[in-house]
Amino acid sequence: MGWRSVMITQPAYLSLGLNALQIRQGEQQVQVPLEDLSVIVIDNPQVTLTSQLLSACAGHQITVVTVGQDHHPNGVYLPFLPHSRALKVMRAQLALGLPARKQLHRQLVQQKIRNQAAALVAVGESDTALHLYNMASEVRSGDSGNREAQAAQLYFRALFGSGFSRPQNRFYNAALNFSYAVLRATLARTLVSFGFLPAFGLFHQSEQNAFNLADDLIEPFRPFADHHIRQHYHEEPARELCREDKAAFVTLLHQDIALTHHEETGACTLLAGIEASISSLTHAIGAKKQATLTLPCLTSTLARARIAETETNLNE
Repeated sequence: MGWRSVMITQPAYLSLGLNALQIRQGEQQVQVPLEDLSVIVIDNPQVTLTSQLLSACAGHQITVVTVGQDHHPNGVYLPFLPHSRALKVMRAQLALGLPARKQLHRQLVQQKIRNQAAALVAVGESDTALHLYNMASEVRSGDSGNREAQAAQLYFRALFGSGFSRPQNRFYNAALNFSYAVLRATLARTLVSFGFLPAFGLFHQSEQNAFNLADDLIEPFRPFADHHIRQHYHEEPARELCREDKAAFVTLLHQDIALTHHEETGACTLLAGIEASISSLTHAIGAKKQATLTLPCLTSTLARARIAETETNLNE
């Protein structure tokens, strides 16, 4: 899997040459080996690219993301079923029963809330973080108690300020929306590369959504984007997103993270974490008994201490 992201923000001509992405801007030309690439984001209406390049990107499982007039991602180019056992994976996915889907959804929501708590620990909101750790332990099958929504109300206000809400037109929300869109596109690409049908979700079931499964799996990854934004912008800029901001958000894919059940083996990139999570889902949907997903883990020394404290309190 590639490890580099390229964002095109100026008029350019993109083509394939010597198994590399050729970028020509005026008299200048650079090239990037396809084997190094994971994501190409095209954020300029005056970018031309060849069909030969698109075909090569599909063959190398490179995500190509297009951006609309509002400068937010509006499309993603996906490879066409490159997995050697795509039909087997699809059959297992479609045969997955409601109880199993609810249990998998429970794991995703629990880890999302734990990661949100860890993000709060990093900004000194330890009391709210401890509350979220407790809420994560209360998530039931299918999140029937709606702990995900309850945690979100506490979380965003603690992370971005008491007056913050997601529908507001402000820098933080624009940054979150852009980062989430990049994560969603990468998840969709990886799901297809493993043979999944991304339209068939575990919890999300909208008939108008081609990426329901990506929207399920993105949940524990969202706090990494939240943490990244809060870490780089302690004070909210009174402006719109610029190209430099977006380029920084794309690099989130290459941030080092830990994985649940594998923390002792060291860090991997978030991009590799996406692959590990989807690989574990492949095994989970084919298992005869309940399986545990491998999910991203946003941790810190204080967060681990709080987790241990919470678990001790729960066991008393």
